[in-house]
Amino acid sequence: MKAIVSITLDNEFVIHDIKVIEGEKGMFIAMPSRKAADGEYRDIAHPINSETRDMIQNVILGKYETTALENQGE
Repeated sequence: MKAIVSITLDNEFVIHDIKVIEGEKGMFIAMPSRKAADGEYRDIAHPINSETRDMIQNVILGKYETTALENQGE
């Protein structure tokens, strides 16, 4: 795990504990989840469609990379 982030949508709704993860195929996000009684993890909040997930992921990963580059210069 590279980071844990929060996002605010339209200054009206916030989602905390989104994880930035580096996987075998590159960076991706994992929405906040909770372990269910059956042992499976289920998202607490998540986008309804893949277009929205992609948009959120692109914004988060873009900001993560910008911040990582800024911190390298310090």
